[in-house]
Amino acid sequence: MSHIVTIQTEVRDSEALGLACRRLELGDPVHETVPLFSGEATGYCVRLPDWRYPVVFDIEQGKVRFDNFEGRWGEPAHLNRLLQYYGVEKCRLEARRKGHSVLENQLSDGSIKLTIQIGADH
Repeated sequence: MSHIVTIQTEVRDSEALGLACRRLELGDPVHETVPLFSGEATGYCVRLPDWRYPVVFDIEQGKVRFDNFEGRWGEPAHLNRLLQYYGVEKCRLEARRKGHSVLENQLSDGSIKLTIQIGADH
């Protein structure tokens, strides 16, 4: 039986965030305080390609802080892709922790289809 699920991503898992960053060859997130245009933010920082300021993930609150000046200081597609892969990696981690296998397919529209086989070995 197939089910389609839509999720709103809150970033609360540093392991899944690190896996997503590695998939995108961004390097590991570093927990630090960094300046943004208006103030500073503390959390796991990720430097996206051609972004003026890093993206800061507050894992405890599930919040993401960034300043890209409505796309002028950083292409939103880079952040969207990171969040997409975070969601994929979080699903994979949770499924495997429960003993399920995960099959991943990249679709032609850029979306990712995950199929979770209940109770299967990885």
